[in-house]
Amino acid sequence: MGARNSRQIKHNEVAPCQHELAPVYAEVNEAIDNNLVMMEKMKLLASRHGLVCLLHEKPFEGINGSGKHNNWSIGTESENLLDPGETPADNLQFVVFLTSVIEAVDDYQDLLRMSVASCGNDHRLGANEAPPAIISIFLGDALTEVVEKIADGKASVHAKHGMLDLGADVLPKIKQDNTDRNRTSPFAFTGNKFEFRALGSEANPSDCNMVLDCAVAKSLKKFADTLEDVPAEEFGEAALAYCKKVLNEHKRILFSGNGYADEWHVEAEKRGLCNYKITADAMPCFVSDKSIDLFTSLGVLTEVEVRSRYEVKLEKYTKLLNIEATTMIREARRTYRPDISAYATKVAKGLETVKGVGIESAMQCELNTLNKLCNGITTINDSIKALDAVHQKAEAIDDPQEEANCYAHEVVPAMATLRTAVDAMEELVAADYWPVPTYDDILFYV
Repeated sequence: MGARNSRQIKHNEVAPCQHELAPVYAEVNEAIDNNLVMMEKMKLLASRHGLVCLLHEKPFEGINGSGKHNNWSIGTESENLLDPGETPADNLQFVVFLTSVIEAVDDYQDLLRMSVASCGNDHRLGANEAPPAIISIFLGDALTEVVEKIADGKASVHAKHGMLDLGADVLPKIKQDNTDRNRTSPFAFTGNKFEFRALGSEANPSDCNMVLDCAVAKSLKKFADTLEDVPAEEFGEAALAYCKKVLNEHKRILFSGNGYADEWHVEAEKRGLCNYKITADAMPCFVSDKSIDLFTSLGVLTEVEVRSRYEVKLEKYTKLLNIEATTMIREARRTYRPDISAYATKVAKGLETVKGVGIESAMQCELNTLNKLCNGITTINDSIKALDAVHQKAEAIDDPQEEANCYAHEVVPAMATLRTAVDAMEELVAADYWPVPTYDDILFYV
């Protein structure tokens, strides 16, 4: 690809053996090339040292997953159009572009969620320092105040300077290093750019950037078309009036609170925001009339190309879950169940030996363990049968969307049930009988 792989930062993250790498800012095509090349290099380098570089978004339940922070801005060759300048109130141009981004994210929130949808990211979103599946925008206190004043009609434009006037209020300069204190937001303003945090660590950033670019381009086109014939001397007030109208129509997407809280899910539903927790539920919006019109009207994709990408994404989703389910059934039958049964047999033989010498009362603890092992084996058997049944059902479905729905709503819950049953046995089975490294070994004794 000919891409550079320059980086600014590399440091440890929250989870065990988790590290963050921050590449140097570049134009979108180059930045994506850098990102993909670096992912490949990390996997190759790890293999040379007898290690594995996991790019899976959520390999371990209850432990922080991995994602990408897609830092997005828009500008000319010489100017960042999302840079507020000395104060956000001084820059009408900035407010126009900010308004267009707010409108775009609200209008196409479902499409943005779809652009980051994957099997792995379904496990990550909304858990342990990952943003929720609900798309919202965090602006920070200073910008939120500006937006509220514009929406309430309390702002005007100085005729001589073309600058925003918000009355007597004096707003402090926005510092790029402290703009964003809300780490729960999926789409946050961070000084002179937005940071889209819902992207998974395995993902190609092209999809979400294509959607974001198209959505903002459409919003900017609407602004340009509306104000095309406005005289220059009236443009400032007309632009501000347009921003007021748009912000009032789309302010539901703005949220400064805790995205992890259960209350936000209730509030988001009241606001009419989308909450697609599962890839299969998010995918249909890709081929909606609204989405197809977005891509075709801008000449980015034809309808055939949109539908082709939709089918490819569905196929990737179902194939990955098919592989996971098939592997899980095989490993449970051929590896975990036999070894758990072998340990249960050992415990039973020990109890028989002790019983033979007449001191079985001293072995009540071992008897309780044996009962738990036997119950666990029964639960595992039942879980394998249930997973196998719904897996076969999913494989028999011809319609790609219905197949994806079956995997998402029937196969995945059955897999979770089997996993829970097997994981419970890890605490009971002796280490030399357990067929794979324990979670403790994997996470803390590398």
